[in-house]
Amino acid sequence: MMNGQDKKAVNRHVAVMGLGVSGRAAVHYLVSRGTQVSVSEAGKLQASDLAFLEERGVEYELGGHTLPFLQQADEVLVSPGISWDLQILQELRSCGIAVQGELAMAAPLLQAPVVAITGTNGKTTVTALIGELLEGAGKKVFVGGNIGTSLFDYLMNPEGIDVLVLELSSFQLEAAGDFKANVALLLNVTPDHLDRHGNMAGYAAAKMKIFAGQGPEDTAIVSGDDSLCRDLQKQLGTQRQLLFGHGDDCQAKVVGHAVRVEWQGRTEQYDLTGTMLDTATGHLNSAAAILAARTLECPPESIVRSLAAFQVAAHRMALVGIGAGVAYYDDSKATNTGAVLSALDNFSGNVILIAGGRDKGDDYSLLRTSLQKKVRLLILIGEAGGLIAQAVDGATEIRKACSMDEAVKLAASVARAGDTVLLSPACSSFDMFENYGHRGRVFASAAQKLLDRVQNAEHRPVETAVNSVPAR
Repeated sequence: MMNGQDKKAVNRHVAVMGLGVSGRAAVHYLVSRGTQVSVSEAGKLQASDLAFLEERGVEYELGGHTLPFLQQADEVLVSPGISWDLQILQELRSCGIAVQGELAMAAPLLQAPVVAITGTNGKTTVTALIGELLEGAGKKVFVGGNIGTSLFDYLMNPEGIDVLVLELSSFQLEAAGDFKANVALLLNVTPDHLDRHGNMAGYAAAKMKIFAGQGPEDTAIVSGDDSLCRDLQKQLGTQRQLLFGHGDDCQAKVVGHAVRVEWQGRTEQYDLTGTMLDTATGHLNSAAAILAARTLECPPESIVRSLAAFQVAAHRMALVGIGAGVAYYDDSKATNTGAVLSALDNFSGNVILIAGGRDKGDDYSLLRTSLQKKVRLLILIGEAGGLIAQAVDGATEIRKACSMDEAVKLAASVARAGDTVLLSPACSSFDMFENYGHRGRVFASAAQKLLDRVQNAEHRPVETAVNSVPAR
């Protein structure tokens, strides 16, 4: 049965710009509600996408966004990957056509409380963790947003959902309209996507939209360790404000291998020892997630169980294996300098770092101090290799590789027992790979081949090992 808002869909025409994950979900939802839909795609579409549109009677244009095509619509829905500052969007607005993003269109239709998570790094892990903490407390949860499931998928079947947990990117937030989160988390803000936002001020302003519309009945959860987040917190209004981090004023304070939470006049302790979250990064992610869960009245007992059971997603500080005393870690999701610094925080030193890829306008000089302290060799790959080398020149030894396989072999050839070989690129993957997942799999495959070779060598008969020693 359609609600009042859905009835309006029947008599309107919506043009969807961009047929990515959210664009496709939007088309599916809108067509199911009787809306006339058209699609404008700047690139090409796969045969499966074309079949998807033709089955639903959706008119489309390919190879660019044109004003004559788009201005036939009453509204234009802009996918997150499309810049909000495009000239054609300004022209559409001047024609009186509403231009909005996924969050703005969905906002009036949301029927459950919303937990929204943003930040430069850690969004996906914290989003997934909050979802599991809530589910562990018996709540029915929709987990989506930038994590890979569109909010339109929720709108297809919203009944019975107790809480929405949404990972939100700066791209989604800048087109959020009247969207409001009941609980909003800002995990950190370090340079990223400056090619899109222009500068840090523009990027931070987009992130701060996660708190838009909040009032005294809502909650803002902010990093107490990030100095920029501390400054941005001063812009907040009357909502309840909670901090997480290492400071004494943090309601969720990291203490050793545990998170200590001051909650409603009592102290709660959440020990992370032995869990997949028992890392420097995992401690902070847990502190933020625990505050969100307690805000939504999850009992401490269920939180403890869910923390112990949580599995970190692939390509986020994932241990590939250890051979000859050398550990190999896949942190391919680290696509900016802040993520690399967070990864290096987990090690005391002796790191061989593989980095590089496609530049996003980041300031690689921010890596200098950490490289000096913890990285004994930096191996650079990809288009941004030269930019990184110039920005960190003198901080540590630098060598270059033409492929991931070459980089891993080079790392293994110089590694010694006690070293860590870490893929943490500080860049996007699109110069050499399909995505960060593809990049991580290629790294892991190359590392596993070396590890298998080491294991086979360690299990050879003694005679074989003696015979393999070069003559002197």
